[in-house]
Amino acid sequence: MTLVKNHKKLEIVIATRNKKKLEEIKEITKGMRLKFLTLGDFPGAPYVKENGKTFLENAAKKARIIAKFTGKLTLGEDSGLCIDALNGAPGIYSSRFSGKDKSDLKNNLKVLKLLEGLPSLKRKAHYFCAVALADENGLVKSVSGRCNGIIGFEMKGSHGFGYDPLFVIPKYMRTFAELGTQIKHTISHRYNALKKARNSIENYFSR
Repeated sequence: MTLVKNHKKLEIVIATRNKKKLEEIKEITKGMRLKFLTLGDFPGAPYVKENGKTFLENAAKKARIIAKFTGKLTLGEDSGLCIDALNGAPGIYSSRFSGKDKSDLKNNLKVLKLLEGLPSLKRKAHYFCAVALADENGLVKSVSGRCNGIIGFEMKGSHGFGYDPLFVIPKYMRTFAELGTQIKHTISHRYNALKKARNSIENYFSR
């Protein structure tokens, strides 16, 4: 990804406290001439409760609130795993699927338990990512990305986070956690959403 020709790095705030998600966003957009700011650069930044009914509502809420607080272009993101056999669950509750004492491991184990006994044909799923851009005047643009796959029968691989050890890409017959970032960051839901957001970011800074 390349940005408009400019000798100065342009600032954008990433509205997340999830360090792993932040690193993925930076990695995927590393070709853009952007200086990333985080909530850690703004003491007192409000905590945004993700109580929307969709990924897009949550992403837009984070982007608007943080943009109003910082006065800078802000990227809000919300993403998760949607499993056909579970009627789209865990969906927007992906990060907290296992309850109060949530963890990636517990979330993955819960999915495996719920799908126990189901064959591959009934384990279809997709990752979904919503990205929203906002400045102090309100929402600028919102986009989304998707990546289709199936849920494996056991956790495999050591890369990534979340449900990556279970999410199998049929083309490779490997999980995201096995494929690693070199492939994941060219096909993932987050990559597909950020690729769409690129033009909006470029247009915003070229005004």
